[in-house]
Parts: sequence; C-alpha cells; structure tokens
Amino acid sequence: MSSKTPPGRLHTYKYARAAVTVDAVVFGVAPDGLKILMIKRNEFNPDIPAGEQAFPGHWALPGGFLDVGESLEHAVARELREETGMKDVYLEQLFTFGDPDRDPREHVVDVAYLALVRPNDYVLSTTDKESDAQEARWFPVDALPDKVAFDHRKIFATGFKRLKAKVRYAPIGFELLPQEFTLKELQSIYELILERKLDPRNFRKKILSSGLLQDTGAKKAGTVPRASVYRFNKDEYERQTRLGINFEI
Repeated sequence: MSSKTPPGRLHTYKYARAAVTVDAVVFGVAPDGLKILMIKRNEFNPDIPAGEQAFPGHWALPGGFLDVGESLEHAVARELREETGMKDVYLEQLFTFGDPDRDPREHVVDVAYLALVRPNDYVLSTTDKESDAQEARWFPVDALPDKVAFDHRKIFATGFKRLKAKVRYAPIGFELLPQEFTLKELQSIYELILERKLDPRNFRKKILSSGLLQDTGAKKAGTVPRASVYRFNKDEYERQTRLGINFEI
C-alpha cells in the first residue's frame, strides 16, 4: 500500500498525473461451485481523514497502488500476497479501467489481472499490517456481497466474460482441478463457467480426441461404474499451441 520512491527517481511535473492501481480477478472452484476471491476493506477510522478512506467496510478485489519504480506484474503479485496470503499465482493481464471518477480520492487508472487457482491449495490470510484489507473470502460468482467498492463489479464482470470466452479455445479448466480428475469432474468445470449443460457423449469425444489428457490407469473410488482418472498433458498442449491448434468445446 506504500508509495516508495527509489533514490534518484524523484520527479516533479508541471501537470497533475493520474495514479495507477492493480487488481486481481481470481477465480476458483469449490465443491459448491465457481468462486471469486474478494477482500474486505478496513472499517472507517476516525483517526484518518475521511477523504483518504475509500469505501470503508466494503468488499473489493485484491489490489492496490503501484509503487514508483515497480512493475505492474510485481505490484499485483505483491498486493495479492499481502491481502490474501496467496503466492506464486499465474496472472495474465485482463483490461485497463480509466474512468476518472472510479475512485473518489483521485484520478486512478486500474490495470486488472486474471487468475485461475485451486482454492484448496491456499490458506487465506492478510500478511501486511499496513494493508487496508482485514479479511479475504471466496464468494459464489452469482452471489457477490451487497457492498462492493469502486467499479469492481464491472471489473469482475469483465473477468468472467473473458473466462467464458477463453474456456472455449484454451484448456483452462484444468487449472481449476486437482492434478488427477475424472471426465465428469472436468465437464462440471466447463458447465460452471459456461453456465449451461454439455452433452456428456460429445464432451467425452471432443476432450479425448484432443490428446490433452493422459489416462493414469487408475479408477475413481465411489463411482459406479468406476470412472477412469486422467491428468492434463501439458506437453501436448504446448505442442498444439505452437502449431496454432485451437482447443474448442
């Protein structure tokens, strides 16, 4: 949350400049559905000028201000770590939001990033005492909290739209599952994202013919008949990507 200026990098300008923030739109799949990660901003503090406190007590996407001399990629990874405890998350740039009125404190341009994770791989926590986040929590994508800060509903909607589009040409569903899974579990991921049912026979035919799955030879206990267990063939995906082959569902 700090604004650090490296030695020798202090600049002054004749005209005012907009500030820059970064936010992370992080999706994950839980047993009860597709989730979005949000943080709760600190409650109003009477010891801090009201004009410096934006949306106290509201929920927001993890993120914060870019430090001078810091890259966007480093900033979003740092903010995600400080506000949620999540580390080593792959993030790709989503969109830039520049409405002059999106932040009541000043003109702030926001660069949003998209991430897909397995929630069970992380323990959520706020690690920075100076952070304006007091809690991190997963919410169903169709049940966001009532009080959402800034334009983060719009940013979330943009991320969800990108996710729905990308799932049709890239096997991103694998990033939301354990390393080993059944075809039914994989299909359920696609149905959650696309918000519609898929024909099991057509899905099975398409996914198996892609060459992107490796049959582990194991069977899933508790399924009748016992379902085959697969893992994602990353090498084959990278080969097809180099050849320009699109994965479509």
